[in-house]
Order: sequence, then C-alpha cells, then structure tokens
Amino acid sequence: MMFGGTGWIGRSMAGDNDDELLGGAYNHQVVTNLLKYTKPFQRQCLIAIISTIIYTVSLVAIPWIIALGIDKFVEERNIEGLNFLTIVLAVTSTINWVSNYIQQISMAKVSQGVLYGLRRHMFDHLQKLSISFYDKSETGRIMSRVQNDVNQLNEFLSMAIQTMGDMLSLGGIVIALLMIDLKLGLITITVMPVLIIIMLIWQRYARSAFMRVRRAISIVNGALQENMAGVRVVQSMNREDTNLHLFDEKNKEHLNANLQASRLAAGLLPVVDILTGIAIGLVVIFGGHMVLTNTLAIGALIAFVIYIQRFFDPIRNLTIQYTMFQRAMTSGHRIFDLLSVKPDIIDSPDAQEMPPIKGNIKFLDVTFGYTQNLHVLKNINLEIQDGETIALVGPTGAGKTSIVSLISRFYDVTQGSILIDNIDIRDVKRRSIANQMSMVLQEPFLFSGTIADNIKYNRVDSSIEDVITASKLVNAHDFITKLDNGYDTFLAERGGNLSMGQRQLLSFARAIVADPRILILDEATANIDSHTEVLIQKALKTILKNRTAIIIAHRLSTIRGADKIIVIDHGEIVEIGSHKQLIGGNGLYAHLYNMNFTILEGS
Repeated sequence: MMFGGTGWIGRSMAGDNDDELLGGAYNHQVVTNLLKYTKPFQRQCLIAIISTIIYTVSLVAIPWIIALGIDKFVEERNIEGLNFLTIVLAVTSTINWVSNYIQQISMAKVSQGVLYGLRRHMFDHLQKLSISFYDKSETGRIMSRVQNDVNQLNEFLSMAIQTMGDMLSLGGIVIALLMIDLKLGLITITVMPVLIIIMLIWQRYARSAFMRVRRAISIVNGALQENMAGVRVVQSMNREDTNLHLFDEKNKEHLNANLQASRLAAGLLPVVDILTGIAIGLVVIFGGHMVLTNTLAIGALIAFVIYIQRFFDPIRNLTIQYTMFQRAMTSGHRIFDLLSVKPDIIDSPDAQEMPPIKGNIKFLDVTFGYTQNLHVLKNINLEIQDGETIALVGPTGAGKTSIVSLISRFYDVTQGSILIDNIDIRDVKRRSIANQMSMVLQEPFLFSGTIADNIKYNRVDSSIEDVITASKLVNAHDFITKLDNGYDTFLAERGGNLSMGQRQLLSFARAIVADPRILILDEATANIDSHTEVLIQKALKTILKNRTAIIIAHRLSTIRGADKIIVIDHGEIVEIGSHKQLIGGNGLYAHLYNMNFTILEGS
C-alpha cells in the first residue's frame, strides 16, 4: 500500500475514523520505512540479534544438559562427570542470563534511538507543512500521530527481537523434542492444532475488544481536551455538572471496554495452562510406559516435561504480540502517511535568495481560492510603494487576511503573480522573504520561555540592549521592569500570566527586533483596551517609519493616518484613497466608518 498526502487530507476532513482500523501483523512498507531509522544503530541491532540467538540456544540446551546428566552420570554414579556437567550447566545458565541482558539493553538503545529520530523527523516535517494542511487537519489528530502512534511503535520495536527469540525458541523446542524421541515428540505436539483453533477464535473476539478500548480512550481524550481548551466557557456557563455527567458516560464505556479486554486476556491463560497440563499428562503416560519398557531413558522423560513447560511460554507471548503488532502496523502506516504529505509551498529548484527588500509590492491580476472552485480574491491589481503605510478595510470575509497571507506566501496565488521589488515571490526562497517580514496577529501567541526569549524569537542572537530598545519603542518596557524578574520573567503557557494588552505589546516588540522591511498588522489592536491601543498608536508613528506597512483593522479610527486605504468587498478592490478622499466619496468606506462611529458613540 502506497502512502499519499491526499489520503491524509481526505480522511482528516472526514474525521479520525482510521483510529478504529486494525491492520495485519505485518506491513512490508511500514517495516521498510522503519528500517531506515535503524541505520545509525546497525551495530546494536547486530548485537541484539546475536545475543538473542545465543540466548535461545542456551535456553533450549539446558533441559538437554539435564537429561544428559541424569542418563549418563547419575545412573552410572559418575561423580566426576556429574561435577563437570554441573559446571557446564552453570556456565550455560550464566550465558543465558548475560545474553538476555545484552539483548534487552541493545534493543532498548535501538528502539529509543529510532523513536528519537522519528519524533525529530516528524517535528521538522510538521513545521515545514503548508498552512493549508493545518486548515484541513485537526490538531488533536496530528498530536495523536506524534504521541499515541509513536508510542505504539515503541512497543513494537521493544518486542520485535523478543518475538524473533520466541519463534526461535518454539522451533528449537520442537526440534529438540523430535530429536530426543520422534514418537513421543509427535504425541506431545498433538495439542498444537487444538491450541491454534482456540487462538484463532480468541483473536476474533480480542480484536474487537481491543479496538473498543482504543475507540473508547480516543473519545475520552477528545472530551478531556475539549473541556480543558474551553474551560472559561464551561465555568462561565456553569456547565461543570452537566459536562461531568457526559464525561462519566464516556469514561464508563472506557472502563467497560477495558474490563472486557481484561477478561479475554485473563481467559487465555487458563486455556494455555490446561493444554500445558494435557501435554505433560501425555508425556507422563506415554513416556512413563516407554521408560518402563526401556525404550526411553528417564532423563529424556524429564527433559520432555521441562520442554513442555517452556513450549507454551513463547506461544502465549506470540499470541499477545500478534495484536500488538497489528496496532503497531496501523500506527506505522498513519505515521508514514503523515510524513509523506508534501508542502503545498515548495521553493523551485532554481530559487535564489531574496536580496535586501526595499518594500515595493505589486499584485498583478491575482486570483486566489482556498478550494479549487471558490475564489476569495478576484483579479486583484494593486501596487504598494516602498515605505508606504496602507490599510485594508472591508466587511468580514471580504478577503483582507487572504491578501496578507499571499504576501507572506502562506499560500500561492491561483492565478496572476505577486512581486516584491519587481521579483516574483515564487522565484525566491520563501525563508529569505520571511526573514525580512514580520506579522502581528489579532491573537498574540507567546511561547514557553522568558519575556526576553519571546521578544528575540526570530533573532536569537539579538542582545538584551536590542530587546530593551524594541520594548521601549512599543511602550512595553515599563510594565516589564515592574515584574519580579523583569525580562527574565518566565511566561506561562501562551503568556497566560500576562494581560491580553501586555501580550500584544510583546508581539509588537518581537516584530520590531526582527527589523522587518515589511510589517503586517492583522487586526493587531482588535482585542486590547483603549489605553494599550493609545500606546500602540504612539509607537506606530516610530515603528512604521521607513517600512512598508500593511494594516488590517475593523476599528477604522486606527487607520485614518494611513497613506492609502484599500477597501475590499467580496474579494475585489472597490475603493482606493486616503481617509479624507474616501469619506468624501460616500462609498462603502464612508458607510463602514459612519457605522463604526455610531457604535462608538452609542457605547
């Protein structure tokens, strides 16, 4: 089965139904892809395989040595031979323990190293995927791949060599039984068909039970994540008791699913123990008769009993591992399916570095849509002079954010072209453009770390003096210095220990430290108080000097000072001019401005 990005996108829109799938115990392409991550650990893999073989051989050899000692030395009262055999047995047991220890340690290094490389690859890959991918994919689904599915592969990698050892042990024990005595060996393994039939029946029920557990925990996790993300709404709506009741229902389903799976798992062990007892009984009955008729040595009979006890251990392990392998192959398929998704925005092979930007931006007959048949921008022709401050105005959904997203090249135009300093942005490396641009969004996003770390996020080599200068420029320095640790204050998740206005000021400071030639403000003052807005408005007079700036704002009072105002409606430019010109034109801008002013007066 080939992996493809379209498959991921298609399923992501339909929901996470593939979490309910359980594939075969072996998927060649998954294993092939996984083996690529083992290349740095070939030495450890070889050590693990060799130690597993040594462990298996020593495990199979111990009963044989015991049988040899009883038949050759105990019956003949050969003390010297028995002492020698005791030493051999002790050495073999030591080799068994040491080889098992080496195998476990080697596989731990391999499995953890592979998972480290896989997680690193996934993190790097996810950072490079286009914004359109995240528009169509659920965050919870992506996190499930990075966490749950990778952890599922961890179990698989940890058990892979052990499974090989179990299969070798099973084969070695069967060979040993048949070599000691062919007739008794064949009688003993007659329980195998019965065990196989029971296992096939058990697998059918176990499969559905384990999938019920997987489905139930997915629902529980989803409900938990949703409630945590919306805790403010939950508490404001007084929904705690209702939500607890709904969660209880999901949690009980998870409980019942786990109890059902536990009953099935527990029910298998007595069956194996009964079959073990039957096999030993067959050995005692038929083997005892053979001993009495002198056709089988007593030591061989004892070896048979030991082998039978060990015979069912690998079978029990393989049965449990089978379902685990099924889950691992399914998880592996989803992981590599995600890794096969290609970014929509890819630098062309001959893309060059963008030279230092002056800031002239041109839209030439630009048409764009997030989906193929629905255009949100239509035939946009626009020129922004370097150093000019322009404002994009229009009703919600008019296409303002789409315009700045195209300039940032989060998406590529459907038709037409966008030029910066007369260079098509598709002809240069996207990173070389992004390094000379900054964007401040409506919802400020701060990262874990100190205030200073966040401000110099895009310029990690910036000095503390640069950080302080940028903070002073946006009027953030005063509140920062009043904090207990100043610029070394550690921020809570998303900056939760700061007010919305303070977070936005830090976002402005971060944009300034990056020293962009093009600055985009996308509703940057929408969620802040009037006092903070005044501080930002004062700062903008200095910040926007000698920079090309694009401002999106619903508060029209914030963009009156723009050099040029572009009015967008239904994906088209309907008006261009200064504030004074557009007010006098009595068009859409004048209508929006008067409506905005009326609302402010009414409040």
